[in-house]
Amino acid sequence: MIIDCHGHYTTAPEAHTAWRAAQLAAFERGEPAPPYPDITDDEIRATIEDSQLRLMDERGVDLTLFSPRASAMGHHAGDEATSLAWARACNDLVARVVALFPGRFAGVCQLPQSTGAPIGNAVAELRRCVEELGFVGCNLNPDPSGGHWTSAPLTDRSWYPMYEALAELDVPAMVHVSAVTNRNFHATGSHYLNADTTAFMQLLQADLFRDLPGLRLVIPHGGGAVPYHWGRFRGLADMLGRPPVEEALMGNVFFDTCVYHQPGIDLLFAVAEPDNILFGSEMVGAVRGIDPRTGHHFDDTRRYVDAVGLDDEAGVTRQADGGWNGACGGA
Repeated sequence: MIIDCHGHYTTAPEAHTAWRAAQLAAFERGEPAPPYPDITDDEIRATIEDSQLRLMDERGVDLTLFSPRASAMGHHAGDEATSLAWARACNDLVARVVALFPGRFAGVCQLPQSTGAPIGNAVAELRRCVEELGFVGCNLNPDPSGGHWTSAPLTDRSWYPMYEALAELDVPAMVHVSAVTNRNFHATGSHYLNADTTAFMQLLQADLFRDLPGLRLVIPHGGGAVPYHWGRFRGLADMLGRPPVEEALMGNVFFDTCVYHQPGIDLLFAVAEPDNILFGSEMVGAVRGIDPRTGHHFDDTRRYVDAVGLDDEAGVTRQADGGWNGACGGA
């Protein structure tokens, strides 16, 4: 069974996206948000069947772990109440997709984070999504400021209420930023990859997993710069008097395969153990075009993983299924 651990609802109904714009406009005017629109099941099916589902079938993906559009989480916009209303609307919409296409999607929730708000305030929505909607994880934004990094590092104790809830519920978090308002950074070309790398370095510098051995974090986009600079991170751990990276982090940290060329995937598998790599494509997401050198879509990552030539012990089926199950406790 092939499970794609990294899918976003980038094709959500226009009425949903329009409501978000109206919600933020009302916030700026100091007015209540308009009622959320009525979106029919047929409208939802139309946004899934000829995009996400068709591509899954074409690429041999059985199940996608499906979350709201990451770039639209927009934790820097509005206030905490605005973020909560938006997160609940997004999560409820994903839950409807899961119900309409049983066995093809599993929900991963957006958290109602907000700049300057304690992360513990978002735990209630995590619990609602896992316990009531059956979701299997969440996206955790390490920078809800939108590219200005005003939050404490991920290893700061202010994050522990969320981590403790994740460990209790036995679900992982994907460390995934949202939109960026700092014009020095392109959202998907630098902000996302910077955040992945930054998160890993923060984890290397502290003892988060000693405190919370049951916590599991997925660092997407192949781990950012981490596999490419593995020797640097190992060397820094030694210089800083930290335990070896493999010993301190890799029982709790996983990378996905959202890397859009064969040499990158080859490097990822050469550096990381197969049990730390989760199959992911991020489709339909950051890079949607066809690679003129191969004639295939850049984000058809199944092809790259197949070409690695894993043996039966760590083949793509075990990797995609057992790997994710390792990250999320068999969910």
